[in-house]
Amino acid sequence: MIEQFEITSNISKRMFLLSILKFENGYFISISEDQLRIKSISVSLATSNHTNTAKVIQDKYDQLFIDTLSRRISLMINGICIMSLFTKNKLQIDDMKTINDKILKSIEGNKDEYRG
Repeated sequence: MIEQFEITSNISKRMFLLSILKFENGYFISISEDQLRIKSISVSLATSNHTNTAKVIQDKYDQLFIDTLSRRISLMINGICIMSLFTKNKLQIDDMKTINDKILKSIEGNKDEYRG
């Protein structure tokens, strides 16, 4: 299942495209500014209450944001989360909150399907 969202920031007036690709054992999530592109990539794997995260391609500005979100999602589903982030400039805190909320609400809605 693929979910796609478009978010326009009220404060910075930036447009972000979110693509969430769901697999049986995890997610691939792409966050892109203005156009669909792959840039930095973070991969997290959860087992029990522990996560391992690898920075495949490091982000210049917002690595902590994608690492934290990737870890959180992998723990929520006890699986794999691959996260890609392409931005032209550093994200504002409000942009991070908006993106984070939209992704987590989508994942929360699908979380029960993993427990089947």
